[in-house]
Amino acid sequence: MSTTLFSLAFGVGTQNRQGAWLEVFYAQPLLNPSAELVAAIAPVLGYTDGNQAIAFSTAQASQLAEALKSVDAAQAALLTRLAESHKPLVATILAEDAQLTSTPEAYLKLHLLSHRLVKPHGLNLAGVFPLLPNVAWTSQGAIDLAELAEHQLEARLRGELLEVFSVDKFPKMTDYVVPAGVRIADAARIRLGAYVGEGTTVMHEGFVNFNAGTEGPGQRQGMLQDIGSVKTEIGGIENRTNHAASSTACPASLA
Repeated sequence: MSTTLFSLAFGVGTQNRQGAWLEVFYAQPLLNPSAELVAAIAPVLGYTDGNQAIAFSTAQASQLAEALKSVDAAQAALLTRLAESHKPLVATILAEDAQLTSTPEAYLKLHLLSHRLVKPHGLNLAGVFPLLPNVAWTSQGAIDLAELAEHQLEARLRGELLEVFSVDKFPKMTDYVVPAGVRIADAARIRLGAYVGEGTTVMHEGFVNFNAGTEGPGQRQGMLQDIGSVKTEIGGIENRTNHAASSTACPASLA
């Protein structure tokens, strides 16, 4: 077994009633984890090689925490907390930056971008769209669209309102990570997978897509997409440039 990995993360997420993943939250994703860490967790998870998303129990979370105490204190502390979870747990292991094959893998790569561990266009995101289910993002978290009506009825019967914020494949970034040193006027306009550099201010009309972003510092008033062109709107005047756009109103772009 190789102990050299591209990325590794322990996550907690949401599944539908058929056990399919809807989303995964990784509090502390790792890029190029140490060989010692990989060797410590592999026996507990039964990992041998390749890219895998391995479900694990709270009992295994405790075992992993113990195995990592002398290796990585931060990951050990995280696993101690995950051992208390009432939601499903998953260890996502990427031996290489290859085409995506599962929803937990897709969420890990989006986290790597928003945690600023990798810059836009620095990851292989081939196959990402089919692996991101279209779900209802609600006041009770992610809900499978086929199960939404029943959840809404159950909430009403309890005298509650289940609010649906959006129906989309991508959640808002700030529900998963808030990068240090940023200001975001409307969090709903920043998708998970956006790279928002330190010192960046995103105004109400700003929008940052996944696999796009800004290095900062600066102010974003328009749109950053992941298609190689940057659209900025300054004072109601639309301006289009290729790849990197900079002005007195906008920071250097990474789209």
